[in-house]
Amino acid sequence: MKLQFLAAALTLPLWAQTPAAKTAEQVYKNITELKGTPADQLMPTMQFMSVSLGVQCESCHVAGKPEADDKGMKKTAREMIALTTMINKNGFHGQLQVSCYSCHRGSERPVAIPPVMETDAVAPKPAAPAGPRPTPPTADSILEKYVTALGGAEKIKSVTSRVAKGVISVAGKESPVEVFTKAPNFRVTITHNGETSSYTAFDGTAGWMGNTGRPAREMSPTESLASGLDSEFYLSLRMKEMFPQLRAGRPDKIGDVPVVSLNATRPGQPPVRFFFDANTGLLARMVRYADTAVGRMPTQIDYADYREIDGVKTPFRWTLSRPNGRFTIQLNDVKQNVAIEAGKFARPTGEIK
Repeated sequence: MKLQFLAAALTLPLWAQTPAAKTAEQVYKNITELKGTPADQLMPTMQFMSVSLGVQCESCHVAGKPEADDKGMKKTAREMIALTTMINKNGFHGQLQVSCYSCHRGSERPVAIPPVMETDAVAPKPAAPAGPRPTPPTADSILEKYVTALGGAEKIKSVTSRVAKGVISVAGKESPVEVFTKAPNFRVTITHNGETSSYTAFDGTAGWMGNTGRPAREMSPTESLASGLDSEFYLSLRMKEMFPQLRAGRPDKIGDVPVVSLNATRPGQPPVRFFFDANTGLLARMVRYADTAVGRMPTQIDYADYREIDGVKTPFRWTLSRPNGRFTIQLNDVKQNVAIEAGKFARPTGEIK
């Protein structure tokens, strides 16, 4: 068993191999049902329950004293965590198949009664496919088409850095943004808000984030894993290396665009799903997941506005969506093979200036 664990660990990138973390009860007060949960998963777990029920923190917790048991809804939440844990243990061999969202679907009270029909119209039957079904694509053919669509392996390798400027849109508000990326996996995104700026970065080993005038904080292992994936400069060429298991999924659509998909897995980590435009071969969407104690939180990134620079196509727009928020980055100026000092990506030792 120890040898199997070691072999699995060695297949992960260095930045994904983290020491044992403290548990929630070692860091926070009055933890009962979530004992044993990694401490850095407690806040994402709270966020999962919040969006699953459509409530805020104050629904269960006393403001300024979250450990207090004054509110009845907190007791109910603990009972529901115990219930879903028991269902998953006894009915699904311990796998997280049933969660808060299974019943609540964004509502504080679960929906127990199915809706009635509101029309006499008969639902149309799907049209039968004309002729024999086409042979589904393989994982290899999807990746080959993706690399070709970007410009080919040699052209992709000829680019080692990008410096981009544009705007980031959050809740209808736009702010200037700069994105610096460098092979193999360095990235920093700087959002300018008047006299201050916010930073989200990956230094090749770990992720960090922060704001002007404050010390930067290192990302949790889960956050760092996601940031490392987003920072992969040669993702199209390294996908097989990063994900030992790549399986072609069923044909699908994003809006009116037909897509083909890849289900990617690696030892000890949640799966990642990639969706490619069936016509162009370009990556249209990536969905990655973060484990919490009560379910998986998805992050969806949609890529668009591909433009060719020096023979290589790159997306000028991407939208990152989570259950509790989203933002869009639209680039308007991208330069490639610009010299970027390594210190650009390093986490500051003191306050960010």
